[in-house]
Amino acid sequence: MVESIARVRHIRVTPQKARRVVALIKGKQAQEALAILKFAPQSASEPIYKLVASAIANARVKADKDGEYLDEQDLYVANAYVDEGTTLKRFQPRAQGRAFQIKKRTSHITVVLATPEVAESAPAAKTKKASK
Repeated sequence: MVESIARVRHIRVTPQKARRVVALIKGKQAQEALAILKFAPQSASEPIYKLVASAIANARVKADKDGEYLDEQDLYVANAYVDEGTTLKRFQPRAQGRAFQIKKRTSHITVVLATPEVAESAPAAKTKKASK
């Protein structure tokens, strides 16, 4: 089983908007996720597209390093999540000398791709119940 991780940190997309896009691709096949992200109208879809493409490349490199066979059609998005990054605080002048704070939020996005695990043919161990 090949598993690859790709992360992007401090991306200038709010976590709330990025989570909407990430929810579209969770559990999907990697190639299908790329197609969805390519045509998604949200602005967060472009950096997430690049991130999924990077995770596919990471899987290819990891499989070559380990000497395993990797079919990119088998890869799927095992997990994808968005964490809140640092917040840039800016001020905008308002009426009568006041200043309002503007928060420019950033995100840390993580995508985990994996190949499906091959089911073992060995039977599962059965547990015995104690009788009273």
